[in-house]
Amino acid sequence: MATSDFLKLSFNSLKRRKLRTGLTMLGIIIGIAAVVALISLGDGLRTAVTGQFSSLSADKLTIQNAGTGFGPPGSTSVRKLTEHDLKLIKSVSGVDYAVPRMIRMGKFEYNDVASFRYIADLPNDQKAADIIYGSYDAKIDSGRLLKPGENGKILLGHSFQNDQEFGKEIVAGSKVMIQGKSFEVVGILKESSSFQLNLVGIMSTEDLKSLLNIGDEIDLIVAQVADPKQAEDVAKRIESRIRRDRDEKIGEEDFSVQTPLQAISSVNTVLNIINLIVTGIAAISLLIGGIGIANTMYTSIMERTREIGTMKAVGAKNRDILTMFVIESGLIGLIGGIVGAFIGLGMAFTASGIANAAFGSNILAVSVSYPLLFGAIGFSFGIGIISGFIPSFQASKLKPVDALRS
Repeated sequence: MATSDFLKLSFNSLKRRKLRTGLTMLGIIIGIAAVVALISLGDGLRTAVTGQFSSLSADKLTIQNAGTGFGPPGSTSVRKLTEHDLKLIKSVSGVDYAVPRMIRMGKFEYNDVASFRYIADLPNDQKAADIIYGSYDAKIDSGRLLKPGENGKILLGHSFQNDQEFGKEIVAGSKVMIQGKSFEVVGILKESSSFQLNLVGIMSTEDLKSLLNIGDEIDLIVAQVADPKQAEDVAKRIESRIRRDRDEKIGEEDFSVQTPLQAISSVNTVLNIINLIVTGIAAISLLIGGIGIANTMYTSIMERTREIGTMKAVGAKNRDILTMFVIESGLIGLIGGIVGAFIGLGMAFTASGIANAAFGSNILAVSVSYPLLFGAIGFSFGIGIISGFIPSFQASKLKPVDALRS
């Protein structure tokens, strides 16, 4: 028999059992879809996560107290950082400069629409302001940057400009209400790889403290080190100095000193765990799919015993029967893999679209890898062949007389 004859027979057999074939494919589809969606989003997710830490370059450390819940950095801490901690950090060898920061949530009103948004402060010191702007790589899209000590003004992230929530475009010169007080928008920043910068409003330290009645407390401290190569060592010295000052034991600190590399490493660890979990789920789905294919092939052989006997009686050889059933099981895996791959891509693009819409910027891209797609489809085809081989082999060994009697 020609290959086209085998394919025709296999396709016709699958068409006659549409529901059973579809249910058998389901496990394969779920497994392949999960793998394709995860890996397609993986590179984009890592790029997005890395982008969130691009606001701190290699020569900057972030110091903050342990938080108690969700909220801006440091705002949910039981114990706040203070000027004493700032002076302590400045005195550490290797620290070139230290900048106190406040990031809080405030009520933002524009065009009679209210929303709660992040508000960060800009220090009065010009050098500190330059460090903040430089670390963010902040660039102006319209208007200008906020100047140190400039009150009654606010600089907005790019997402405010594109936000449809307020029903009216916010531009440089617009008047917005923050906590019931009017502020003039001096500028809109260009879109950043950090969605935090895109979503934040920046005002003077005095304005932020006055609006939210903030006392002598600091949410976080950004320390610039003199030599980026010594960042890890400086971080350890800062940690040791604060620990001694607070009389705390190693491992019981109520604060953290973090370098950008540590932050990225921590998040990558979480992403790797997620990858393992989803890959495990996908593997279980593929195993179930393989068992389903084997079960379907056994059932199909039992139903088609007379057909097998007839084919052997008219001259079909064992390898012909084996080939026909192996192709049939392989087709189940192949079609399931193709459908699963397209569903996986659809899931990835949908997740990307939802994330980008939620954060107001293209922070999560989908990386379409053709080797991944063809590899996933080939793998599912292989699963189908392997799962169907044993029942197909048993079918090929049936004797014509016995098969016709069944």
